[in-house]
Amino acid sequence: MASQIQTINPATEKVIATYTRMTAAEAERAVEACQAAFEKWRLVSLEDRAAMIKAIGQTLRDNREEFAALMTREVGKLIGDSRDEIDLCAAICDFTAEHGPEELAPEEREIPGGTGVITYAPIGVIYGIQPWNFPCYQAVRYSVANLMAGNGVLLKHASNCTGSGLFLRDLFERAGLPKDLFTVLVIDHDLSDEIIAHKLVRGVTLTGSGDAGRAVAQKAAWHLKKTLLELGSNDAYLVLDDADLDLAVECCAQGRLYNNGQTCVNAKRFVVTEKNYDAFVERFTEKMRACKMGDPASEDTELGPMSRTELRDELAQQVKESVEKGARALCGGEVPDRTGAFYPATVLVDVKPGQPAYDDELFGPVASVIKAKDDEDAMRIANDSRFGLGGGIFSKDVARARELASTYFDTGMVSINSYNVAIPNMPFGGVKDSGYGREHGGFGMKEFVNAKSLYIG
Repeated sequence: MASQIQTINPATEKVIATYTRMTAAEAERAVEACQAAFEKWRLVSLEDRAAMIKAIGQTLRDNREEFAALMTREVGKLIGDSRDEIDLCAAICDFTAEHGPEELAPEEREIPGGTGVITYAPIGVIYGIQPWNFPCYQAVRYSVANLMAGNGVLLKHASNCTGSGLFLRDLFERAGLPKDLFTVLVIDHDLSDEIIAHKLVRGVTLTGSGDAGRAVAQKAAWHLKKTLLELGSNDAYLVLDDADLDLAVECCAQGRLYNNGQTCVNAKRFVVTEKNYDAFVERFTEKMRACKMGDPASEDTELGPMSRTELRDELAQQVKESVEKGARALCGGEVPDRTGAFYPATVLVDVKPGQPAYDDELFGPVASVIKAKDDEDAMRIANDSRFGLGGGIFSKDVARARELASTYFDTGMVSINSYNVAIPNMPFGGVKDSGYGREHGGFGMKEFVNAKSLYIG
């Protein structure tokens, strides 16, 4: 008998639903069905693909409340954040539908003695391995771009949001997408490796940890398949000498606690110059301490549970080890005595290299505050990381901050005097151990296409 998956509400620790994993034979048939659907979809015009993507966006809006409630039950997201996630995904569909035909249109170039044409041809079935922290967005982000490009899409979602993956499949088909073109594989990691190796799978995209990225990239590379990896980070937000402290404190708290602190581009390390350090720490700690933790389905809750108790316990261990190595917790720092995978908003100071709070990603509501001598030292500390996904700069001199961000900040995305998660018309992705490849902004539509050269004499 095939193994079972149970989804559990992290706020109540009660079982939501039980699902049966696919057998190898069932997964094989699913891949073949996706390939068959792709063979027809690849012949659909760019304009008709765009119309379908537009319809998916509207169907997301039409089912916003039901889908948001499901995500909150499965992974503990604040209900407001769940609604915002649906809105973002619908906006991604709108952007893709509007700009996809232009991005993927053939291009003509002059060549000696004739005309050169570049076409962007779909390559086949693309396999996505996605995490639980954004059950709708993580799947929509890569699938909509690849459907626009003419590819077929497979999704292996995190087991604790299996219901969300299946809901999204049904929603796509309700919008009119051909059956099997977007296929959810309810499988384990061993069978996932077989899917990566499958002859019909032409590319693999993963969002997850560095270890998962290395394993998937190695497996795909052995089979000569392209990968796109969006991995973790410990994004640094710099509070420079001339920063607006009111704005910095507000945005940094928002950036650390958004999505219960479980976002790859959360603000995680706060590098503050000596001039502002004491004032920032006092006001930032006060704001974090006042954060109301509770039922994520309640409209007035500010911090919900983490997605699973074992992940909460891993975070608690990282905090404990950091404190043992010299860090101090100014608020939070202890697992509360209550049902659910809750962890309080926590501020750590005296954070130094060698501590998890400095070196690693703390995937939960824990802020690492680091003192810098001056602006130059702050940038040095920000880049003193094996990660490079996002980051931020707070400075009243916007021109200088822009120069620092574009020239010196070794990361894929930088927010200046703000905190941003993802915007459909801007590329999303990182460098170093945060992965490679870009999504959004038109870039994602061309990650898995064949840029084909035609030489016409």
